[in-house]
Amino acid sequence: MSELPLFDDFERIVLEGRPLIDTRAPVEFAEGAFPGAVNLPLMTDEERAAVGTCYKQQGNAAAVALGHELVNEEVRRPRIAAWAEFCRAHPDALLYCFRGGQRSEIAQRWLAEYEGLVIPRLRGGYKAFRRWLIEQMEGPLPEPLQAMPRYVLAGLTGVGKTLFLREQTHVIDLEALAHHRGSAFGRHIEPQPRQIAFENALAYALIRYLHEDHPWLLFEDEGRKIGVLRLPDAVHQGLYRGAERIVLEAPLETRIDNTLQEYVIEAQARWRAHDPENGLAAWRASIQDSMNRIRKRLGGERHRALLERFEAAWREQCLWDRIDGHREWIAFLLTEYYDPMYHYQMQRSEVPVAFRGEAEAVREWLAQR
Repeated sequence: MSELPLFDDFERIVLEGRPLIDTRAPVEFAEGAFPGAVNLPLMTDEERAAVGTCYKQQGNAAAVALGHELVNEEVRRPRIAAWAEFCRAHPDALLYCFRGGQRSEIAQRWLAEYEGLVIPRLRGGYKAFRRWLIEQMEGPLPEPLQAMPRYVLAGLTGVGKTLFLREQTHVIDLEALAHHRGSAFGRHIEPQPRQIAFENALAYALIRYLHEDHPWLLFEDEGRKIGVLRLPDAVHQGLYRGAERIVLEAPLETRIDNTLQEYVIEAQARWRAHDPENGLAAWRASIQDSMNRIRKRLGGERHRALLERFEAAWREQCLWDRIDGHREWIAFLLTEYYDPMYHYQMQRSEVPVAFRGEAEAVREWLAQR
């Protein structure tokens, strides 16, 4: 058989959104993968562990022999069929394993032998592509991004920053990439991605943004951490250096409405869909946990007052199926916790304010940029 093709135009993979087959074991895939990659492993976790042990004890030849014994003709057939099905649905697909060596090459060869499909594999595998993505986020921002006007969207909690960002075109949504709303109450039902997967997705977003026609960049005001994930220092510093701040404003009643909609009405619906029997109880527990995590900053007396307001609203909802009672603890949380913290951070910020106003005024201002 002629030499099987390799592929190492990593930028093209990102810009074209090339489909990827990750042939690593599930435990490796879970530690971090590339956007859009699907895990169709050559070996299960148990098979990989057995081969790894054999390699350490008896060397490469014995490990390869054991691998072929474990992934025998009967075992490999459905795995090859899964690769072939994906490749036929995605003719531009690429294969990779950790270093682009034995596992992806075996998958590549079996696809050619059994299915007549010649699919390129990544030169250097996951490790080489991952290294390239990291390099894109190290050092100064690329010149086009440095030269581009960059606006940091700030504003008190509840003004609707997330909703505003979703309607914009020239934006990188850091919280969406991190799958977190960026506060003590910002967790979703599904866990955040691993740090590696977040960095890969962030690199994809930055590279694609550079190659698209954007007059400016808008992103939400974030610290270096979003939930448990950390923005790479070079990216955080590069985005903020030379940026200007847009302050989105809204009346307190609007902020209470927005928070009630997102953190009570929509959140309860998601929890119910996730667990119809115990979803509401799980939502309650998640809110209580978030309140307990800010106890030290809030102070004992205000923390007790917050919990009391929440429990009163919960009882009212359980007894009369009314949610308006939640407005009281939301108002307390906004004015007693989030607002003072926001004002303190704004006083310390060195990013100048370019514009402030309610959503419609900000839209009009950005339309003129």
